[in-house]
Amino acid sequence: MTEETPGFDEKPDVPSGADADDAEPKAAAPSEEEAAAPAGDVQQTAALTAQLDQVRTALSERTGDLQRLQAEYQNYRRRVERDRVMVKEVAAAGLLTELLPVLDDVGRAREHGELVGGFKSVAESLETVVAKLGLQQFGKEGEPFDPTIHEALMHSYAPDVTETTCVAILQPGYRIGERTIRPARVAVAEPQPGATPAAAKEEKADDEESGGTEEV
Repeated sequence: MTEETPGFDEKPDVPSGADADDAEPKAAAPSEEEAAAPAGDVQQTAALTAQLDQVRTALSERTGDLQRLQAEYQNYRRRVERDRVMVKEVAAAGLLTELLPVLDDVGRAREHGELVGGFKSVAESLETVVAKLGLQQFGKEGEPFDPTIHEALMHSYAPDVTETTCVAILQPGYRIGERTIRPARVAVAEPQPGATPAAAKEEKADDEESGGTEEV
């Protein structure tokens, strides 16, 4: 008869009416707090994402507002600078317009050789000052007539012009920048009706001379 070793092949006592599986230990079921934890993390993440989206939207709106303000400020600065230059030109034009008769007298005195001595120094100083203020004189004999900057006081015909031309400057014109404060007052000449311009005559004469010297 063999001896049984205690502790081996022994089954635990199972109450009557219970299954054998009930005797095996089971893992503890998660608590309600542990089951609710993942759901709470998802909700918190969604809330943070929504807040982040709101912050990004607000930042984008503020950035757009700042860019608009910057553009408006730059436009304002340009307008102010343009108006400042315009006001300066208008003020200078008003002052220099009053000095034009004096400059005309200086010009006539220079033409007649009367600009000498102390009067010459004063006249040259005056011309230097008005030039610093931006005053420019224009108008030359022989230039084409331009009604936007010339005022024709005398009119004639001439056979040696091919277009309406300023043949005499009666009073020079003056401008400040692009602003004309007085047009040049001129005498103009137009081509003689039916007359051949001098340049065409010379060209025709040259052709005749070259043709006459050719050997046949």
